Amino acid sequence: MAQITLHVNGKARMVDSDPTTPLLYVLRDDLELHGPRFGCGLSQCGACTVIIDGNTVRSCSFPVSSAKNKQITTLEGLGTVARPHVLQRAFVEEQAAQCGYCMNGMIMTAKVLLDKNPHPGDDDIKRALEGNLCRCGSHLRVMRAIKRAASERV
Repeated sequence: MAQITLHVNGKARMVDSDPTTPLLYVLRDDLELHGPRFGCGLSQCGACTVIIDGNTVRSCSFPVSSAKNKQITTLEGLGTVARPHVLQRAFVEEQAAQCGYCMNGMIMTAKVLLDKNPHPGDDDIKRALEGNLCRCGSHLRVMRAIKRAASERV
């Protein structure tokens, strides 16, 4: 075990963890952040996506020790129930979720996309979301939500 300081959602948090533990487990089990979800455990579905230093990272296979001294943002760090982030609001307004399991990955991936490309086209959105799996098939509503968020960010 090691003492590791993580910078999560703008706050320094100290955890006592095996350095090889996946970041996802520390976020959920130690810090009680439940936006990122365990999906496949193989970095293939996107449910565990977080943003680290402005890039999407699959936290299920990212060792907690590699997150030291980096800025980590989880879904909880985007907005609140009272003041949701524009993407969170757009996903609700477009009813983009069916079961909602993949929404963490979809929203976090869309956040990085819009930060890097404020006005993405359909192909840009599709390319960004390629690695995010949704078994419910809400892809068209997800696309509409991202476009809505992009138009509202102006």
